[in-house]
Amino acid sequence: MASNQLNGQQVLILPEGSNRILGRDAQRTNIAVGYAIASAIKSTLGPKGMDKMLVDEMGDIVITNDGATILEEMNIEHPAGKMVVEIAKTQDKEVGDGTTSAVVIAGELLKKSTELLDQSIHASTIIGGYKNATKKSIEVLYEIAEKIGVEDKKQLEKLASVSMGSKTVGSGTTKELLAKIVVEAVTQVAESVDGKFVVDKDYIKQEKKQGNDVTQTSLIRGVILDKDVVHSGMPKSIENAKIALIDLAFEIAKPETDARINITSPDQLTSFLDQEEKILKDMVEKVVASGANVVFCQKGIDDVAQHYLAKKGVLAARRVKKSDMDKLSKATGAKIVSTLEDLADKDLGRAGLVEERKIAGDQMIFVEKCKDPKSVTILVRGGTSHVIDEAERAITDAIGATTGAIEEGRYVLGGGCIEMAIASRLRKYAVEVGGREQLAIQAYAEALEVIPRTLAESCGMDKIDAIAELRNKHEKKLAPYGIDVYASKVADMKVVGVIEPLKVKKQALQSASEVVEMLLRIDDIIASRGKPSGAPGGMGMGDME
Repeated sequence: MASNQLNGQQVLILPEGSNRILGRDAQRTNIAVGYAIASAIKSTLGPKGMDKMLVDEMGDIVITNDGATILEEMNIEHPAGKMVVEIAKTQDKEVGDGTTSAVVIAGELLKKSTELLDQSIHASTIIGGYKNATKKSIEVLYEIAEKIGVEDKKQLEKLASVSMGSKTVGSGTTKELLAKIVVEAVTQVAESVDGKFVVDKDYIKQEKKQGNDVTQTSLIRGVILDKDVVHSGMPKSIENAKIALIDLAFEIAKPETDARINITSPDQLTSFLDQEEKILKDMVEKVVASGANVVFCQKGIDDVAQHYLAKKGVLAARRVKKSDMDKLSKATGAKIVSTLEDLADKDLGRAGLVEERKIAGDQMIFVEKCKDPKSVTILVRGGTSHVIDEAERAITDAIGATTGAIEEGRYVLGGGCIEMAIASRLRKYAVEVGGREQLAIQAYAEALEVIPRTLAESCGMDKIDAIAELRNKHEKKLAPYGIDVYASKVADMKVVGVIEPLKVKKQALQSASEVVEMLLRIDDIIASRGKPSGAPGGMGMGDME
């Protein structure tokens, strides 16, 4: 039971079973947890990084070296640990790549914080130094970054290739093929807004199908729907398709209030059924009159309506997801209509081909050969579900990296080169700042070197020699040198072609320093156990170990 003493009198302030950690112990606990999490995923960094096999309580297996995926699957319970996991989630959401780098840098900053705290430097001083170092780092990033645009396809392909280099599928010709597909997809959906390019990643759909190998992954200039044609009598393929997107049920609308229809003779029943059929037939006639030969309906299509659509040679699919309807609209130029009364040719979308195909035993509808589609689909193939999942993660990373480069319009050299360049500048900056804060800035510079050090370690190089050589090259001027993991040596990253988006590095530095600053501010951990151990919501300090 947590308590304080006032004038020798014990004052109880927390319920039975609560725990409390104060002062330096609280800081050390949080730092230890953050560093432990970073250490767990550090070995996955870079093209020669190792994979992790994660097995959940149901026995399902995930094999990956994607930082965000690993941390999500680990189900970390410690509150400080959850804050570190948030870095990876933010990095993944904002830029889609660099999740491992962000967490590893945060872990190293926490480790350096321990050394500073041991020297009796106050947490506030460390935080101030880290804030200044982050600000200076981002200034250096912009200073030495180079420009890139939508038209620089070759550079973008290099960038995409580097971002997926650490994934299992990212090797040789496969990596080059996927990089080309990703760059084509991103540049296709990129739109110019106020002189800047914006990419909505939601309009790059990934459809996974087991079978063949990863090299059979392809880009569809349009949308793939995991649906089949609703009626066997409908055409399975239509060229020069005119597409109607309808957010309306091809069914008889039911009255909103309870209603009873009294039918007293067979003639009345026949008349009633004929009237229902006529309503559905009229709906079909309105669609056909607009010139549409393909219908995608967000709601249901009655059997009678299916029959009439088939007789008119119209291909139709029903219960198409709202997100897919939006993608179809972007790809084909069709408007989503909620009434058939004024459906006209101007509301229809265009596609070179709409066809039902069987992929891996499932019927799918391909809407492709669209003219300048602003929504595309990547059909991901692979021999096993684990391979496909990892290929999807690699493509997602590459999409994030390419998008970040196009939106920010700048890139930097990878392979630990940019981290060494920033570290070199920060050491000089620390001397200018002076005082105790300079120690925190120097610690920040040393923490950044964890990236090239880990890359050197992963390819069998001597990490001390590698860092010494890189420091020497970067000390005199801004040098383009980093770790070439394939050749296991220090090399010119411009020549090797290892480049990364500025946006990824910037987000990683900001996220890492912010969470470290937040953890360092904590000097008191109070874990209330208002409920018995094991009850939902009950968390004692035992849960935080």
